[in-house]
Amino acid sequence: MPPKSETHAATTQFDPASDSIDPMFHILKILPFSFLRPPRLRLKLPTFTLPSAMTVYSLILLTYFMVVSGIVYDVIVEPPGIGSTQDRFTGAVKPVVFLPGRVNGQYIIEGLSSGFMFVLGGVGIVLLDLALDKNRAKSVKVSYASAGVASVVISYVMSMLFVRIKIPGYLR
Repeated sequence: MPPKSETHAATTQFDPASDSIDPMFHILKILPFSFLRPPRLRLKLPTFTLPSAMTVYSLILLTYFMVVSGIVYDVIVEPPGIGSTQDRFTGAVKPVVFLPGRVNGQYIIEGLSSGFMFVLGGVGIVLLDLALDKNRAKSVKVSYASAGVASVVISYVMSMLFVRIKIPGYLR
């Protein structure tokens, strides 16, 4: 017996609809389209444009701010916005922004202020990177560099101050 040719095998594909012996299937396949006509739809595919680089950067920076601020912790634990403590001598109640002594706990304002300092440091690093562009004027490069250095220094000093308030006696 001779072998089957490859062209014959490629043209005959398995189609369960054509080999069906069910008469209802053929009636349901042919009958509705004998008097019904499908509508002509002139649908256009939506065109998606890529967002600008600044939009992507802003979304990433906002996401970074929310993550380092502890938004997930704030939603789950629901801590108060700020705390309060009573002065031992006068008896007056004073507001407290940082939850002292607890590394794994925070007030909402504490998380937001720490997150802002981290974002400020990140923006300072971006400004330092922009100051290295050779196509900018020298005065703009100096402005970017000075703003970048100031942002990074302020962010570092304030973050270390926050840590010293949070954990008394740390790094002393």
